[in-house]
Amino acid sequence: MNLTISGHHLDVTPAIREYVMTKVERIKRHFDHVIDVSVVLTVDKLTEKEKRQKAEINVHIKGKDIHVESLAHDLYAAIDALIDKLDRQVLKHKGQLQDHQSDVKRLPIDIEAAT
Repeated sequence: MNLTISGHHLDVTPAIREYVMTKVERIKRHFDHVIDVSVVLTVDKLTEKEKRQKAEINVHIKGKDIHVESLAHDLYAAIDALIDKLDRQVLKHKGQLQDHQSDVKRLPIDIEAAT
Protein backbone atom coordinates (compact mmCIF):
# COMPACT_ATOMS: atom_id res chain seq x y z
CA MET A 1 0.00 0.00 0.00
CA ASN A 2 1.36 3.40 -1.02
CA LEU A 3 0.47 6.17 1.42
CA THR A 4 0.94 9.84 0.47
CA ILE A 5 0.21 12.58 3.00
CA SER A 6 0.43 16.19 1.90
CA GLY A 7 -0.57 19.56 3.32
CA HIS A 8 -2.01 22.61 1.63
CA HIS A 9 -1.27 25.81 3.60
CA LEU A 10 -0.09 23.46 6.34
CA ASP A 11 3.15 21.82 7.43
CA VAL A 12 2.55 18.13 8.05
CA THR A 13 4.20 17.42 11.38
CA PRO A 14 5.41 13.95 12.37
CA ALA A 15 2.59 13.78 14.95
CA ILE A 16 -0.08 14.44 12.30
CA ARG A 17 1.60 11.99 9.91
CA GLU A 18 1.64 9.25 12.58
CA TYR A 19 -1.99 9.97 13.51
CA VAL A 20 -3.13 9.62 9.89
CA MET A 21 -1.09 6.44 9.41
CA THR A 22 -2.64 4.76 12.46
CA LYS A 23 -6.14 5.74 11.34
CA VAL A 24 -5.59 4.43 7.79
CA GLU A 25 -4.53 1.06 9.22
CA ARG A 26 -8.17 0.67 10.30
CA ILE A 27 -9.17 0.49 6.63
CA LYS A 28 -6.60 -2.21 5.89
CA ARG A 29 -8.09 -4.27 8.70
CA HIS A 30 -11.40 -4.48 6.79
CA PHE A 31 -10.13 -4.73 3.23
CA ASP A 32 -6.72 -6.07 2.15
CA HIS A 33 -6.87 -4.99 -1.50
CA VAL A 34 -5.91 -1.34 -0.89
CA ILE A 35 -3.45 -0.27 -3.57
CA ASP A 36 -2.89 3.46 -3.10
CA VAL A 37 -3.95 6.06 -0.50
CA SER A 38 -3.54 9.81 -0.93
CA VAL A 39 -4.39 12.18 1.95
CA VAL A 40 -4.55 15.98 1.55
CA LEU A 41 -4.86 18.14 4.66
CA THR A 42 -5.87 21.79 4.13
CA VAL A 43 -6.27 24.86 6.32
CA ASP A 44 -8.49 27.65 4.95
CA LYS A 45 -8.18 30.87 6.95
CA LEU A 46 -11.35 32.75 6.08
CA THR A 47 -11.36 34.95 9.17
CA GLU A 48 -9.62 34.55 12.49
CA LYS A 49 -12.81 33.28 14.12
CA GLU A 50 -13.61 30.86 11.36
CA LYS A 51 -10.65 28.62 10.62
CA ARG A 52 -11.74 25.69 8.55
CA GLN A 53 -9.73 22.46 8.59
CA LYS A 54 -10.33 20.13 5.64
CA ALA A 55 -9.16 16.56 5.18
CA GLU A 56 -9.51 14.68 1.88
CA ILE A 57 -8.59 11.13 0.99
CA ASN A 58 -8.47 9.22 -2.28
CA VAL A 59 -8.27 5.47 -1.94
CA HIS A 60 -7.57 3.23 -4.90
CA ILE A 61 -8.99 -0.21 -4.13
CA LYS A 62 -8.97 -3.13 -6.50
CA GLY A 63 -11.90 -2.36 -8.78
CA LYS A 64 -12.87 1.08 -7.42
CA ASP A 65 -11.64 4.54 -6.45
CA ILE A 66 -13.14 6.12 -3.33
CA HIS A 67 -12.99 9.86 -2.57
CA VAL A 68 -14.03 11.25 0.83
CA GLU A 69 -13.67 14.70 2.36
CA SER A 70 -14.44 16.17 5.75
CA LEU A 71 -14.55 19.67 7.32
CA ALA A 72 -14.11 20.64 10.98
CA HIS A 73 -12.70 23.36 13.21
CA ASP A 74 -10.01 20.97 14.48
CA LEU A 75 -7.73 19.02 12.13
CA TYR A 76 -7.81 15.88 14.28
CA ALA A 77 -11.63 15.99 14.33
CA ALA A 78 -11.62 16.35 10.54
CA ILE A 79 -9.34 13.31 10.23
CA ASP A 80 -11.55 11.26 12.58
CA ALA A 81 -14.70 12.15 10.60
CA LEU A 82 -12.88 11.40 7.36
CA ILE A 83 -11.84 7.92 8.48
CA ASP A 84 -15.36 7.16 9.76
CA LYS A 85 -16.85 8.09 6.37
CA LEU A 86 -14.18 6.12 4.52
CA ASP A 87 -14.72 3.10 6.77
CA ARG A 88 -18.43 3.07 5.94
CA GLN A 89 -17.74 3.29 2.19
CA VAL A 90 -15.12 0.53 2.28
CA LEU A 91 -17.46 -1.77 4.22
CA LYS A 92 -20.27 -0.99 1.74
CA HIS A 93 -17.96 -1.84 -1.19
CA LYS A 94 -16.84 -5.04 0.53
CA GLY A 95 -20.48 -6.01 1.12
CA GLN A 96 -21.33 -5.38 -2.52
CA LEU A 97 -18.46 -7.60 -3.62
CA GLN A 98 -19.51 -10.39 -1.26
CA ASP A 99 -23.19 -10.13 -2.34
CA HIS A 100 -22.19 -10.32 -5.98
CA GLN A 101 -20.03 -13.37 -5.37
CA SER A 102 -22.77 -15.12 -3.42
CA ASP A 103 -25.30 -14.36 -6.21
CA VAL A 104 -23.02 -16.15 -8.67
CA LYS A 105 -22.90 -19.18 -6.36
CA ARG A 106 -26.71 -19.29 -6.15
CA LEU A 107 -27.20 -19.75 -9.89
CA PRO A 108 -28.23 -23.27 -10.89
CA ILE A 109 -25.31 -25.16 -12.39
CA ASP A 110 -27.28 -27.93 -14.04
CA ILE A 111 -29.42 -26.29 -16.71
CA GLU A 112 -30.92 -29.61 -17.90
CA ALA A 113 -32.34 -30.31 -14.44
CA ALA A 114 -34.03 -26.88 -14.41
CA THR A 115 -35.92 -27.56 -17.67
